[in-house]
Amino acid sequence: MKSFAGAILTALCLVATGCVAADGSRIPAADLVAQADAVPTPQPSWAPCAEEELRRYDCARVPVPLDYARPDGPTLELAVVRQPAGDPGRRLGTLFTAAGGPGGSGIDWAAGGEMFPGELSRRFDVVTFDQRGVGRSAPVRCFAGSAAAADFWRGMTVPPVDDAQHQAVEDRSRALAAGCAEHSGALLAHLTTVDAARDLDLLRRAVGAEQLTFEGGSYASYLGIVYGSLFPERVRALALSSIVDPTAYTTDTRAHIDTTALGTEEVRAEFLRLCAAAGPQRCAFAGTSAEPCAAAGSAPCAFPADSLVARENALLARAAVAPIRVGDGPDAVSVTYSEVVQAYATLLYDPDRGWPALAALLAELERGQAGSPGVVREVLAAAEMSPEFLDSFVAMSCADNSFPREPHRWPEYARESATRAPVFGPFWLYLRQPCAAWPAPTDGYPQRYTGPWTQHSTTPALLLNNRFDPATPVESAHRAAAAMGTARLVVVTDGYGHQPTGDCVTTLRERYLIDLEVPAPDTSCVLGQTPFDE
Repeated sequence: MKSFAGAILTALCLVATGCVAADGSRIPAADLVAQADAVPTPQPSWAPCAEEELRRYDCARVPVPLDYARPDGPTLELAVVRQPAGDPGRRLGTLFTAAGGPGGSGIDWAAGGEMFPGELSRRFDVVTFDQRGVGRSAPVRCFAGSAAAADFWRGMTVPPVDDAQHQAVEDRSRALAAGCAEHSGALLAHLTTVDAARDLDLLRRAVGAEQLTFEGGSYASYLGIVYGSLFPERVRALALSSIVDPTAYTTDTRAHIDTTALGTEEVRAEFLRLCAAAGPQRCAFAGTSAEPCAAAGSAPCAFPADSLVARENALLARAAVAPIRVGDGPDAVSVTYSEVVQAYATLLYDPDRGWPALAALLAELERGQAGSPGVVREVLAAAEMSPEFLDSFVAMSCADNSFPREPHRWPEYARESATRAPVFGPFWLYLRQPCAAWPAPTDGYPQRYTGPWTQHSTTPALLLNNRFDPATPVESAHRAAAAMGTARLVVVTDGYGHQPTGDCVTTLRERYLIDLEVPAPDTSCVLGQTPFDE
């Protein structure tokens, strides 16, 4: 079973990736491909993995160029794990998968249990890896040690709520940029998704696959789209989920932020509506009201949805003025607005575990000194992102997009975002504030790719998206499908959260990856349950 916190970290979308249009790619796509093709095929030496959590797998370290423009120059090593096909006699080949983020670790995800249990793991060797700059693959480092990194990110107030916090975030962003340049140096110039896509093609060659079979969600959906755009004839199948709109992501990133923030606000409203409908027995924040039900001689009833909205708004307004103290005495905990919003955004990803945890957090915050500090600490810890993830997340996002170089203008951008998405507009925006001071290479990132996104592979890509996704809204999936041309989009019409699930999704994905069966146009899935269902 994958851990709750680990699943959220892996899924976390690349949402707020910039505020101005990205520079166009200065290297033609054909040249980007030619640079990769000039690299000799790696010959991995597979051996049983040494780490306890990975003992079921084979491990290898695969060298790739730091800079594909210099194939004979310095290299770095990618950490790769392989799960051999469970039915070798019916093996179809290798299924590659990657983690989201950017900055998520595919190997940490694999450590949580069998990859793709069921028919996919029987028919394919499943291979995942840590992208360059992540985890076990030359990770980005911005601090002298893990304690310093933890202290830094703990003090990063995102989103800021006043002038002092705005200035503090700006100062910390400059410190982060300087630290990343000091500790990661030349790596920072070679962390674009184009670099990752070319690494993926080297891994394809390394396992002897003529074509790529790939599954990826969230940021990894963008990795798959980039790969399909650069190497269309090398694609067997691309099964992508929680879809990133590649056009907005690379060329109109403020629009990308707005779309994402509006999607998060929509799911926030759904959370409150469904919590009210579920009642206090299933949603802790629903509370109870003795009026008017008791007057009619019946049991207390749940607050109506509009009452929950008003209570939640009041709670956020309180936190924006001053931290909310939960509990009394030495075990009490004070929770800032930034902590509430970050936890809110993260917990919306997972309707099964995250939504009940979010409801419990809001309920304890509302109770204040009568609340349980233990519950608050537990929920905040589950929603916390690791410093190592955040280092990689920022570095890889700053490599993929352009950002305004005037940090003092970000409060203005935040106010503009708040007019459209009051809570999550500034949040998604300020996650990328460090990019305002980022140590970009002097020639920019000439290997960036900004389209076209039309896919020319023989088998169209399969795109899967929940209707209510807090990080990659269904609108982004529709735009991606249009940009890709032949891609087939399937929406889970009653799906919530950042990962499409259910028997319908599993069946469509398996038929596509195994038999190359593309769903009919306008196919949709119905999960048949909603959050807080018993």
